[in-house]
Amino acid sequence: MKIVKYNINHKTLWDEFVKSAKNSHFFFYRDYMEYHSDRFEDFSLLFFDDKNKLLALLPANIIDTTLHTHQGLTFGGFLIDNKMKTTIMLELFTELNRFLKEKNVKKVIYKCIPYIYHTLPAEEDRYALFMHNAQLFRRDVSSTIYTQNQIKYSKGRKWIINKAKKNQIVVEESENYDEYWKNLEEILKLQHSAKPVHSLKEIIKLSNLFPENIKLYTARKDGELLAGAVLFINKNIVHTQYLMNSIKGREFGALDLVIDRLINEFYTNKIYFDFGISNEDNGRYLNSGLIGQKEGFGARAVAHDFYELEII
Repeated sequence: MKIVKYNINHKTLWDEFVKSAKNSHFFFYRDYMEYHSDRFEDFSLLFFDDKNKLLALLPANIIDTTLHTHQGLTFGGFLIDNKMKTTIMLELFTELNRFLKEKNVKKVIYKCIPYIYHTLPAEEDRYALFMHNAQLFRRDVSSTIYTQNQIKYSKGRKWIINKAKKNQIVVEESENYDEYWKNLEEILKLQHSAKPVHSLKEIIKLSNLFPENIKLYTARKDGELLAGAVLFINKNIVHTQYLMNSIKGREFGALDLVIDRLINEFYTNKIYFDFGISNEDNGRYLNSGLIGQKEGFGARAVAHDFYELEII
């Protein structure tokens, strides 16, 4: 087995494997990963067998003597295809340990890819982590709707959605990221003293690079922007990346109507609708109000696990 550090000459090979992986996501493509290359020292790896056949990819960055999989992405780990077997994965981890030890890397922070992003069972890495004595140190909880067997909305959610419909809120796809980002930044600053992970320039660039994967939907009344959602769309799943609801939007139930339309009209062909996590402090703090809103739509828990692997 051979491990090679990624360079630009591998781009086509890398992207083709991402396309065929059974646990793929569009943000593993190099055009997405490179948008924040100035913030992270890339240390992505390619794994080949003795016949020079590509077995797996590991998107990663490095800080000092710690390898992360990858800090610029929500989750990450080994990308594998349907030929991967558990015994091979065990070998991959053994070889990874050897390779990193030679590079004086002391540990790996490994963010597992949640099963809702798998097109086939793909948890060989979780078993290998166990066998290599990796320690679970963080677990976030995301809230996800399984659209093939939806749980009914709570009475409160139904009431708010009906209120929005009576107020003739218009929900539609939009490309006006400038207006949306201005409102999003104001609300995040006012309510959470926070700002979006992506700048306006970055989200426009990424939406242009991945127009089928990144989309914006807005809710308006008499032309005024009230609420909206930026979506990250993968093979079988829709994920709400940025939700925005103005003060007036809250009065009219605008965001609830956006979500309802996305689930029941725009993306009925997807298996999962994911709202993301409701945690802080490495998963130790659960925002009960936030997760309660998501569960009101029938979403239920999916764990995002983080492991620390010592290189010995």
